Amino acid sequence: MTNTNQINTKDKMNKLLEVVSDLRDPINGCPWDLKQTHLSLVPYVLEEAYEVAHAIREDNPDELKEELGDLLLQVILHAQIAKEKNLFDITDIIDMITEKLIRRHPHVFQNKAKVSVKEVEDSWETIKNNEKPLNNSKAPISDRLKLKIRPQPSTKAALIISKKASKNGFEWENIDQIWDKLHEELEELKDALKKENTAEAEAEIGDVLFTLINIARWNKISIEDGLAKTNKKFLERLTYIEENIDGELHSQSKKKLEKYWKLAKINLKH
Repeated sequence: MTNTNQINTKDKMNKLLEVVSDLRDPINGCPWDLKQTHLSLVPYVLEEAYEVAHAIREDNPDELKEELGDLLLQVILHAQIAKEKNLFDITDIIDMITEKLIRRHPHVFQNKAKVSVKEVEDSWETIKNNEKPLNNSKAPISDRLKLKIRPQPSTKAALIISKKASKNGFEWENIDQIWDKLHEELEELKDALKKENTAEAEAEIGDVLFTLINIARWNKISIEDGLAKTNKKFLERLTYIEENIDGELHSQSKKKLEKYWKLAKINLKH
């Protein structure tokens, strides 16, 4: 039996779909919306996803509600563009994710079994691999990873690679080995910088970051959350300095800026 809330949700979703369709109307639509393509919208999809993540970290329900709406708009825009090209529409998207969720949760929708989080993760991975088999591949783990990390930022990709390699036995024996590796990579980075070899230095700083990400993984620390906190902390201190100096930031002496940086640390207590 359909309740009132379900009807209201359906009506509101249909209204949103109509609004986006009107924005894309070739005659009376908005020129900005009409100009957009799947490719041109990529930066906006990423931006809105990060805005959602920020609202979650800030524990701000009102902001999260707004940002989730902005992210939903991106999904509907892509669905509308695809519909205009007779590729797929929003119902196809909904059908596909619904079927995938049911297929990848047999313990919920088929055998109704009690399973652990680890068993769910292993089952999900097995089902996913069976959905997209890599026939005749001599390096199936690497090939699947190459596909998986393509849309990911480098830090996220490094974590995905490391976790997958670890699950398949390619792992350090203890955390001390990773710390030793970090010190080794830092020395190699210093040498590359001394030689003023940009290409080599980029490779070495990548090795340093990859090792740091693995230290975080071993200690169950989020690189993304950690860096987000540092960015916020830095901006709060910078704001304190700007609000307490006379004149522009660039016109201040290094000594004065260092003084106010220390004051910011004391007064902001971080």
